[in-house]
Amino acid sequence: QVQLVESGGGLVQAGGSLRLSCAASGLTFSSYAMGWFRQGPGKEREFVGSITWNGGSTYYADSVKGRFTISRDNAKNTVFLQMNSLKPEDTAVYFCAAVLSFRVVTSRQSYRYWGQGTQVTVSS
Repeated sequence: QVQLVESGGGLVQAGGSLRLSCAASGLTFSSYAMGWFRQGPGKEREFVGSITWNGGSTYYADSVKGRFTISRDNAKNTVFLQMNSLKPEDTAVYFCAAVLSFRVVTSRQSYRYWGQGTQVTVSS
């Protein structure tokens, strides 16, 4: 049974930082590209960023480029999302997801496995 479990969310002031983690189990983690998505209040789930199986390539949404960084530790089956210079508009539930691919993947529909999400709230 595949499980993706996010952690690290919370309440932070604008300009602050948070680091989210996503621990994976039940799959060959190093074979999967990983993605981060978010869903704000009343909004659709949107792409944040993706990382290839070996961490060699990443891709970000324009809204987070230069502020967010995705990394992974295949030895620990964990992917991370470092979020800096947070803004109130970054407030959302953040989800990690896995797709069997050697490339970054931006399409939400392509991802097979999803975590339950972790809440990030940025106060102004």
